[in-house]
Amino acid sequence: MDTTEISKDNIVSTPKDEEETWDEELQELVQTLPKERNWINADHLYFYQGFWCPSGALKAVISFQKHFQAHDTDIIVISFPKCGTTWLKALTFSVVNRNQFAREENPLFRSGPHQLIRFFEYDLYLENPSPDLENSSLYPPRLFSTHVPYPSLPPSMKDSNSKIVYICRNPMDMFISLWFFTDKLRVENSEPLSLDEAFELFCHGTFGCGPFFDHVLGYWKASQENPNKILFLQYENLKEDIISQLKKLAMFLGFPFSEEEEKHGVVEEIAETCSFANLKELAVNKNGVHTFGFPHNTLFRKAEVGDWSNYFTPAMVERLEKLIQENFDKSGLTFKLSSQSPKDACA
Repeated sequence: MDTTEISKDNIVSTPKDEEETWDEELQELVQTLPKERNWINADHLYFYQGFWCPSGALKAVISFQKHFQAHDTDIIVISFPKCGTTWLKALTFSVVNRNQFAREENPLFRSGPHQLIRFFEYDLYLENPSPDLENSSLYPPRLFSTHVPYPSLPPSMKDSNSKIVYICRNPMDMFISLWFFTDKLRVENSEPLSLDEAFELFCHGTFGCGPFFDHVLGYWKASQENPNKILFLQYENLKEDIISQLKKLAMFLGFPFSEEEEKHGVVEEIAETCSFANLKELAVNKNGVHTFGFPHNTLFRKAEVGDWSNYFTPAMVERLEKLIQENFDKSGLTFKLSSQSPKDACA
């Protein structure tokens, strides 16, 4: 399928009527884009620049691409939805800012991870096409997040010395997590999307930020080409050995743990503070609603590796294993599909 782009020439207007003109041009663009049913509500998904973008986020995505100017010190947390985004945000924030506050005063206790590291397209640019981000973070460096695929990132982000941390998850667990998440977000009186229906859409790549395989491969290849720019993490590795993965993350970000910190258990403290069990029980994550509309408590379900086996039929397993093989063959990227044995890795 051909991709569709909107050029800067098409979206620049005079300050006086910029917003009105931009809205008109956006509507014209939308008319040219392929669209499909959104999993979550009555809105649509639009196929923009090779990925399916929720209609509510399209304007914000284009504004983000047009206006964002990266700083060399920026840190961007990126993922495909339901791949450990919340966890990685908590870990990244705590690693970078560990010397800014006492352990018992960690801002995670009063603000959710998505409030501390905000999404470009689902938060910062959602209501304002050109927000002032120069003072957007309490603790420098600036920390941001996005689900946008690598090819669609703003040029300044790719060309600067900013750091990108990407996390992916095996597609079977990711799919089950996504299915449960979208079911919780259904609008009142709407029909639930069955597992079979959702699986069919997933296999065709038709869901927010999809196709999954293109998204992951884009960042995987970019990380191989520029490992000093992009750190590619896997959810299953964090679950298996969070301590070594935390040290790896800290080193990459330029905030390595000192021998004294390791001796005094700072790494273990951060791992415990950011653990699923701890974050899930915090009042801030049990209450409230994100800017984009989802309740904070929908972000926490099981956080298990291999939970997909409780839902997939043999035919579904066979089909998805085939897709994994077709898409990741010879890429060097493998997935651990359960917590039992490394022999479950595919591709």
